[in-house]
Amino acid sequence: MPEETQTKTSASADSQTSSGPGAGPRGPRGGSGGPGGRGKFFRRKKVCKFCTEKIDAIPYRDVRLLQQFVAERGKIVPRRLTGVCTTHQRRLTRAIKQARNIALLPFATRH
Repeated sequence: MPEETQTKTSASADSQTSSGPGAGPRGPRGGSGGPGGRGKFFRRKKVCKFCTEKIDAIPYRDVRLLQQFVAERGKIVPRRLTGVCTTHQRRLTRAIKQARNIALLPFATRH
């Protein structure tokens, strides 16, 4: 009989800890990785494409290169998504803006 009461109290304690907003089968946080190391996916550290290929000048005429760093809607993709270093991101932004001004790249897409 005492064993049954222990299981009931532990079950009620579990239901209290997993309740609340955002609580699900993986707990309150979602279990998407992080410092606990519970995640399924391993995210590689992003390395600057221009540094690895030793590209100093980013030409505004190279539309294929610049289109890799422009989203579908015409926005410049931020550093944290592309992995480009700070200095090359500034040069890249300047080249994209020059290419837009001489109509090599669109400012925005049509609806």
